[in-house]
Amino acid sequence: MQKSIFAISLLTLVCAFSQAHSAVWQPSSGHLQMPIWPDAVPDAVPGAKPESVGTDGETVADVSRPTMTVYAPEGHNTGAAVVVFPGGGYKVLAMGLEGTEICDWLTSHGITCVLLKYRVPNSGPTWEKGHRHYPKVQTALQDAQRTLGLVRHNAAQWHVDPHKIGIIGFSAGGHLGAALSTHFAQRTYAPVDDADRLSCRPDFAMALYPGHLWVHEDEDSATRNETDMSLRPDIRVSVDTPPTFLLQAEDDHVDGVEQSLAYYIALQKAGVPTEMHLYAQGSHAFGLRPTKLPISGWPALAERWLHTIGVLDPQKDD
Repeated sequence: MQKSIFAISLLTLVCAFSQAHSAVWQPSSGHLQMPIWPDAVPDAVPGAKPESVGTDGETVADVSRPTMTVYAPEGHNTGAAVVVFPGGGYKVLAMGLEGTEICDWLTSHGITCVLLKYRVPNSGPTWEKGHRHYPKVQTALQDAQRTLGLVRHNAAQWHVDPHKIGIIGFSAGGHLGAALSTHFAQRTYAPVDDADRLSCRPDFAMALYPGHLWVHEDEDSATRNETDMSLRPDIRVSVDTPPTFLLQAEDDHVDGVEQSLAYYIALQKAGVPTEMHLYAQGSHAFGLRPTKLPISGWPALAERWLHTIGVLDPQKDD
């Protein structure tokens, strides 16, 4: 007999434990944070440091027990759901700027949000001692695959259309979104329960200022081949990659615009419906916070795209 995925008694214990440990990131009142793995976490790091929250109250480090937090839609429920992947270079998680603030925006448009606190550090490609490091197992991808299956498993309970479940990722979270969009045919961990028998393919994907995609990103800028827009070999786009929305600033000096360009070209060649927006200014890690720059208007573009691809009801002409 298989174990229940979300036994009430387990959730009660988890919530009590979390409330007793203030160093662990907590959502605001009214939102339930729950573990995505019922028992042992696969490929766990032995002797992992305890989770901690930065002085800003938003940046989270040393996550070894990944969780998800469900944010119910406000007003009319569209049936759509979006899993949110914050950025942070696979070292920390920007749970405010690229997490809760994104959920507030999406839920205000009738979309259920699931905020994933995935494992960090070293759970995906990152910098170590001046060089790019690829972990032997990308545990953030395991967490993302597991979460997509869980959302589908709970779709009826959460009033979600199982065919309208997408993702949005920022910076390293954008890479995680691309990794999930191209690695869904098979789980990268041993199945745990019925949720892992459901598809973990997103129905749509949004990647903002993504990193770790362009094959030449780590090479010397003076000698690298700027005309070669190939992807890194771990990102393999196919015709089944979900429709994708890309956005980046050309003056992004953390993850250069080549990241989005390389992904767009691969998506276009595979025949994947893709919409890309590039802006002259905006830098990196701007999230939803308003500036005087045109790039701050990106949420309206994303909303229109969701209408265009049928995730949200078609917009009526004025």
